[in-house]
Amino acid sequence: MTPEFIIDANELNFEYEVVAFSKNVPVLVDFWAEWCHPCKMLSPLLERLVQEANGSLRLAKVNIDQNPNLAMQYNVRSIPTVKAFVDGHVTAEFVGAQPEARLREFINKLTPPSPLELDLEKANGKIAAKEWSDAEKILRNMLTQNPNLDAAHLGLAKSLLAQGYASEALTHLDEIPAGRAFNTAAMIKPYAEALDSLQNDEILLETDLDAVFANSLRLAGQGKFPLALDGLLDILRENKLYRNKLAHNVILGILEIMGNEDPQTREYRAELATVLF
Repeated sequence: MTPEFIIDANELNFEYEVVAFSKNVPVLVDFWAEWCHPCKMLSPLLERLVQEANGSLRLAKVNIDQNPNLAMQYNVRSIPTVKAFVDGHVTAEFVGAQPEARLREFINKLTPPSPLELDLEKANGKIAAKEWSDAEKILRNMLTQNPNLDAAHLGLAKSLLAQGYASEALTHLDEIPAGRAFNTAAMIKPYAEALDSLQNDEILLETDLDAVFANSLRLAGQGKFPLALDGLLDILRENKLYRNKLAHNVILGILEIMGNEDPQTREYRAELATVLF
């Protein structure tokens, strides 16, 4: 545990460690007991998320068997119960073990977005607007401040690929470990590798479909995604398994870069399904 962020609270220190402290940062109070199995599932998740918050949030753990008066005072009828204190008052609460996504949503409502989170939101807006170079500048600056931001590596890889910089994009995709961004990175990687191969003259042009494939990659590298997708779909109409499904996987990667907010993405996903099935 990190004592500064995660503490054991009791009837003697609760007023200072929770109520008073919550006037500086939000404090989550986890009411639990040794015999409570759901508590043992919830507590490690809470601890990890508070550690990730890195000081913008505190977790106070209250054993109700040892502190029955606190449980009575705050009307704890079932455990685990988690109450959020802000400015000295309970502002939100939940009962029972919760999935990680629900916990993150609960916590996000308590803590204001950090400057890095605001920058990431701005960069994602630039990506959605296809303002690739502007997004690139924001994301590069973010990574100088924190080189381990998976979402920034992913966003920068998308921005670089849309501008044709495949080799550098691959280095950022390779920086993303298993986690929420990993699956998206894995979806984009076949396109990045194919574009990198084209730019290094490593794609053999032995058939007409090879020529269409190379031209489609070239167009995608210029940010002309719809034209590239049209060519790749033509390939699939001729050969659904072209290059061991590489054309198919490149399409999926390009669609990930375009984003689900783009109406053309939905159109091309529907067209891809028609071609394949």
